[in-house]
Amino acid sequence: MKIIIDKNIPYIQGALDNIAEVKYLTYKEMTPEVVHDADALIIRTRTKCNEKLLAGSKVKFIATATIGYDHIDTKYCDNNDIKWANAPGCNALSVTQYMASTLIYLAEKNGFDLRSKTIGIVGVGNVGSRVAKLCKAFGMNVLINDPPRARTEGNTEFVSLNDVAVQADIIAFHPFLHFEGIDKTYHLADEAFFQSLKRKPILINASRGEVVDNQALKNAINAGLVSDVVLDCWENEPNIDLELLGMVALATPHIAGYSADGKANATQQSVRSISRFFKLGLNDWEPSELPKGLDGDFKDLSFNDFFKTTYDILTESNLLKSSPETFERQRSHYPVRREPKAYWGNLPDSFEKRFGVFFEAD
Repeated sequence: MKIIIDKNIPYIQGALDNIAEVKYLTYKEMTPEVVHDADALIIRTRTKCNEKLLAGSKVKFIATATIGYDHIDTKYCDNNDIKWANAPGCNALSVTQYMASTLIYLAEKNGFDLRSKTIGIVGVGNVGSRVAKLCKAFGMNVLINDPPRARTEGNTEFVSLNDVAVQADIIAFHPFLHFEGIDKTYHLADEAFFQSLKRKPILINASRGEVVDNQALKNAINAGLVSDVVLDCWENEPNIDLELLGMVALATPHIAGYSADGKANATQQSVRSISRFFKLGLNDWEPSELPKGLDGDFKDLSFNDFFKTTYDILTESNLLKSSPETFERQRSHYPVRREPKAYWGNLPDSFEKRFGVFFEAD
């Protein structure tokens, strides 16, 4: 059998080479001509798996090493007997780490105490639920909005998007991207949403770029409807809006979920899903040892200083702002970032108790 793998997926080199013909390619090299005789693909979000790519091919299985799967035309796959699998929750703690450093930076930049702020979290799945726990650990008042979960669970804990717009000082977007239907999230933050804001909140998008209408966001910034903006995800990546880039407080190249731990989790889930489908005997496969985290003694640091030391988000933002044309390279050559659990036993006092979200089982 033949498997084509995105060459920028980490820790996957050699995992399947002994049991299949494997080709490692960039997403740009995954053309219809190249994939036509492949049995399986392992991809990232940059590869659009639709009729244009897949028609007439032998592909029977697609694994995406990502939580999201909006880059896969699932209807086409279902109608053509092509199975697919994503990697739910793989980078949830990586995004949570990103949010921790973001919130600390914003609090210090603007001179406020996180305990005095209300955050509205839009989308409370694997990622959003962990971000909610993080924010509670910081002592914040947390509002959660997730219509699908609210309908299913009938839980009065959930609030409406309008409640978030009216009550939140900070709004963080973590939903899946849906282009249609009752739970459509494409341009969820549109002109009407921004006009409904009451507190000039900080807006953070670490989900999908299309969740926020970037033109409407620029209008909102110019009108003073929001205070600060943090964007990890952008419309039209990697060709991002340079005007918007210059308007936001923090800008990163879609790497919130790119810790070494999160990448390893995604790769592991992808290899195992391929193995289960084709019965390859790798159902328990896991990546080899992850790279080491930072050296140093962190026990005497404050919680805030620990987060800032182990993940310096400002440096990443400055790099993108100074070199936006290298967006894709910054993303595909992202340096090692380890999550807090990598520093177990060398953490500030009481860290595990207060920020237990980082030590939960996947």
